[in-house]
Amino acid sequence: MSEIAKIELEGQIHELPVVVGSENEKAIDISALRAKTGYITLDFGYKNTGSTKSAITYLDGENGVLRYRGYPIEQLAEKASFLEVAYLLIYGELPTKAQLDNFQSSITKHTLVHEDMKQFFEAYPAKAHPMGVLASMVCSLSTFYPESLNPNRSEAEFDLTIHRLLAKLPTLAAWSYKNAMRHPFMYPKNNMEYCENFLYMMFAMPTEEYHIDPVVISALNKLLILHADHEQNCSASTVRIVGSSQANLYASISAGISALWGPLHGGANQAVIEMLEKIHNDGGDVDKWVAKAKDKEDPFRLMGFGHRVYKNFDPRATIIKKACDDVLEKLGIVDPMLDIAKKLEKVALEDDYFKSRNLYPNVDFYSGIIYRALGIPTEMFTVMFALGRLPGWIAQWKEMISNGEPIGRPRQVYVGATERDYVDIEKR
Repeated sequence: MSEIAKIELEGQIHELPVVVGSENEKAIDISALRAKTGYITLDFGYKNTGSTKSAITYLDGENGVLRYRGYPIEQLAEKASFLEVAYLLIYGELPTKAQLDNFQSSITKHTLVHEDMKQFFEAYPAKAHPMGVLASMVCSLSTFYPESLNPNRSEAEFDLTIHRLLAKLPTLAAWSYKNAMRHPFMYPKNNMEYCENFLYMMFAMPTEEYHIDPVVISALNKLLILHADHEQNCSASTVRIVGSSQANLYASISAGISALWGPLHGGANQAVIEMLEKIHNDGGDVDKWVAKAKDKEDPFRLMGFGHRVYKNFDPRATIIKKACDDVLEKLGIVDPMLDIAKKLEKVALEDDYFKSRNLYPNVDFYSGIIYRALGIPTEMFTVMFALGRLPGWIAQWKEMISNGEPIGRPRQVYVGATERDYVDIEKR
């Protein structure tokens, strides 16, 4: 017999069904609550509200579990390519070799963007933030592909839009960086894999050959996989609610990019580097800043430690720590801020104060270090996050459309003025 929740309102008992997920997550279905009772629920920030049923990502913060379509993140990061994971998230199953080859081939063929878009880049000032540029450029893709606006498109047209977006986002992301640097744009190369091609467009110059270390490509592949989806976070739920109005995929993803831009969401790895720079500029005394972090009266907080969802450890951080060590060792970079980062890591892993409070280095801590080691500027960190998160956003949007979910329309509890009469301006 299914479990039932009961709520008493104004002397009446109302029964609400309990929904149980495949991993035994439980939820009280309040879909009919307002119709039955006239009441709504109030949940600031939707921290306790499930907006949908989803088969994409399972996250258990208490036990440090993250799975895409049932596959542990540890296995995917070790064995899969980013495009293989993208296919899994979007289409629900790991691809066969033939399916993956066709998927990669289709994406490779669509990496070029329309030449007219170069004029858009040229119109932005050099100091324009690359996230603002990226959000605008992604939204503008819908004007070049008007067929994407049709909500009744065929499955083949639907897939074409998905493949175009996956193919063009690395080009747009790299070009947003080149534009800020006022460097010549580098066109994608069809003989390169996804991650390699992106790094080439970011750092190559027309005047010389550019060679990419396989260790760097491997680290970037892992980083993108680790960021590919994370359940109903701020940007994913933004993509879903914008898409629920039948807005096209480009517009919906542009909205997700804008949500990710917020420093409370996608800016954590940038905050890590800014913290390291602050400590370095103060003389590099790590012990002093650790003491400040322990002082409850001091507003300073260590960035990149602990996680609001993962209560004991971040499974992604365990994976990316090794990649971080490999990159630093292979590249042999001498950087005082990276030395500070390693000292902070040692303190967090050994000091009882941090261990007892679960203030462990998280994925943002290590990803920030890797991006800095690769020469990626801090203002591009959130763009890198968007590049990784794209398959998850697409999967969330596709699932929402496929399930025929209604347009998102949260309710509110009104706390403003009650009815009053208009007063002529002469009498105010």
